[in-house]
Amino acid sequence: MTASVQKVAVLGAGSWGTAFAKIVADTAAEQQTSVETVLWGRNPQSMQQCQQTRVNEKYFPGIVLPEKLQFTADLQEALSGADIVVLAIPAQSLRAQLEVAIPLSEPHAVFVSLAKGLEQGTRLRMSEVIADVLSTVHPQLSESETQSRIAVLSGPNLAKEIVAEQPTASVIAAHTEEIAQAIAKVCASSYFRPYIGTDIVGVEIGGLVKNVIALCVGMCDGLGYGDNSKASVMTRGLAEITRLALALGGEPATMSGLAGMGDLVATCSSPLSRNHTAGRHLAAGVSSRELGTVMTQTAESVKTAPVVVELASQHGIEMPICEAVSAVLADQLNIKDLAPQLLGRSLKNENSTRSI
Repeated sequence: MTASVQKVAVLGAGSWGTAFAKIVADTAAEQQTSVETVLWGRNPQSMQQCQQTRVNEKYFPGIVLPEKLQFTADLQEALSGADIVVLAIPAQSLRAQLEVAIPLSEPHAVFVSLAKGLEQGTRLRMSEVIADVLSTVHPQLSESETQSRIAVLSGPNLAKEIVAEQPTASVIAAHTEEIAQAIAKVCASSYFRPYIGTDIVGVEIGGLVKNVIALCVGMCDGLGYGDNSKASVMTRGLAEITRLALALGGEPATMSGLAGMGDLVATCSSPLSRNHTAGRHLAAGVSSRELGTVMTQTAESVKTAPVVVELASQHGIEMPICEAVSAVLADQLNIKDLAPQLLGRSLKNENSTRSI
């Protein structure tokens, strides 16, 4: 990354991509910098309408976006000169998009993932997918050089609240604190506070597994379970997230921070959460295959849950909540029989894995 960021390209004009582009444009205006912000979306007609009206009608009707925020459906135009490329793209589409985007990107560009998921088939986290494609497109890069071009952002990021400029904090994790700091500077607005760190693994695992837990809490809501049940699932869900994160090299402190507990509480508690909403639809009888007909946004947990279970099994980690959710999604467990499966089968000390 260059010493001074001149342009940020945000790929993906959905709710979170649009919200993050607004954050960057507002930050530039508040700090009176010359940082250019461009939001790229696939649909030329939609992007042209956004450019003309300053409104992303599909996701935020009535919300006027910053005057200096630019919109385009031309990927090369978006990436040309961009020092930071923000990836607000669904997890299962990321690799294909990167294979097109990376050859068009600047040789120094840093890629920041907003996606929260595991790639089906490979079980790779999004930072690992970015590294894989980067090293394929640019085989001359050393491992350290590749890692220095990757960062992730996660936390309690309900896009509708952020667009309404309600105070929000998140964490940016990168190979070094210097890289994270450079990214943080372009999105430190009056209503969005980025913290920094280097625990990429912990930040990603916290962000992606909490979606599965939120899907389960949504199911509990839809089934009429009360606050005791939901609090139990959230608390034991955090234990599952922590076990997996630590097994993969994450740091314990991350799990009690914004990307762990903070994101979990917001996603499990809010009706604005797409994964919580998907869980309620499942409880109402909508199949996982039909969710796209009743929701306009992607619930990453539906495809992530079985991959989380695979990854946990690979590392010998018990995750009964994620296993139960995966079984419901695969039609191996009736959602009405969910309750007995949620909190594990054996008796054990809350703070250890030793059965009693």
